[in-house]
Amino acid sequence: MNEDPGGSALAALRFPPTVINLVPTERLRAPSRVKRLRFASAAEMVASLRPEAPVHCLRPHAIARLGRWFVRNFPGDVMYAVKTNPDPKVLTWLHRAGIRHFDAASLAEVRSVAKLFPEARIYFMHPVKSREAIAEAYFKHGVRHFALDSHDELQKILHVTGYPDDLALLVRLSIPNDKAAYALSGKFGVKLEEASSLFQATRKAAALFGVCFHVGSQCMDPQSYITTLGYVRDLLTQSDVRLDMLDVGGGFPSVYPGMTPPPLSDYMQAIRQALAMMPLGPDCRVLCEPGRALVAEGGSTVARVELRKGRKLYLNDGAFGSLFDAAHTNFRFPVRGIRPDGHFGNDEAPFTLFGPTCDSMDVLQDAYVLPADIREGDWIEIGQLGAYGATMRTQFNGFHTGLPVEVADDPLLSVEL
Repeated sequence: MNEDPGGSALAALRFPPTVINLVPTERLRAPSRVKRLRFASAAEMVASLRPEAPVHCLRPHAIARLGRWFVRNFPGDVMYAVKTNPDPKVLTWLHRAGIRHFDAASLAEVRSVAKLFPEARIYFMHPVKSREAIAEAYFKHGVRHFALDSHDELQKILHVTGYPDDLALLVRLSIPNDKAAYALSGKFGVKLEEASSLFQATRKAAALFGVCFHVGSQCMDPQSYITTLGYVRDLLTQSDVRLDMLDVGGGFPSVYPGMTPPPLSDYMQAIRQALAMMPLGPDCRVLCEPGRALVAEGGSTVARVELRKGRKLYLNDGAFGSLFDAAHTNFRFPVRGIRPDGHFGNDEAPFTLFGPTCDSMDVLQDAYVLPADIREGDWIEIGQLGAYGATMRTQFNGFHTGLPVEVADDPLLSVEL
């Protein structure tokens, strides 16, 4: 029996003859080497490919635009949170936009960035790491920046690396996330009242000592950064330690239906205001970890309607695929119908969207407004999935989305700068 590890991904897309000729037969076994297809828009992609499997559309211009904006406007170094979208193309577009610092949460992410950009600075920001991951990151990939939130993790890092004199260690704080759409304070971070002793122990062990925190994903209030930096200021005063690095974390928002944040410039203004009140020396480096804000609007998923039951639409992508974030957060996502062979009527109606698996959890609970006459064989584009879209797909029930494409049209929504 012939094994074809790449054929299933390509076979899931129906290519017309003018397109399939662009992909030599001998390359069908190595989909990673196939040149990514480019289209003027998601609608043109559907008209050209009539894809039978979901397609992830990436917008390089949108990602580059936000990358350049953060580099120009953040008062320090911008490190991209790789977990948000680790696609090598996405990493390359951000690198071309000027980002030279990368927040890795796993050894796989460390390896990926080190391979693509040997000169980049990688920060291993997961507060809990295996000894093997620490060793490879330090000895093989030259990683010197590590996050931690406990004395045990500090000792682990020191022991594995051989107690060197070149470690840059950042203590992660647990701080309130009440202004975020998705709180991130429950799993990681040392409590404020317990941080002083960890500050002092880390300062003593590290060549460079830093503090980091996360105000929560999709933070809707710039004031959160001012409040949190106030906590940090008080802790530094109590602990009497010198700070070499201050990482204000992520949390910078994108825009979703019913969830329009203040302009990103308001966040930068708030951070600058708070930094002016901090006891920072002239050599202290300030960093941030944007993820969602950089790439969310730079990606969308196009799924096909397989069946309509009244106001229920059954799609070939869902909660176990590219729509995990849409199904398991409180966010809503922008949608639009695509019908290449005709036009939709003027009326609209709310629909519940179901994914292709046999699991009843495979559903987007909110009602999504689409053309009232949408039917089997139409396609739906779901926007804002450049963050946590393609990267969180599974192969549950054997369903898996096809290869990504690049499109040149505008995102369904764009955050105000």
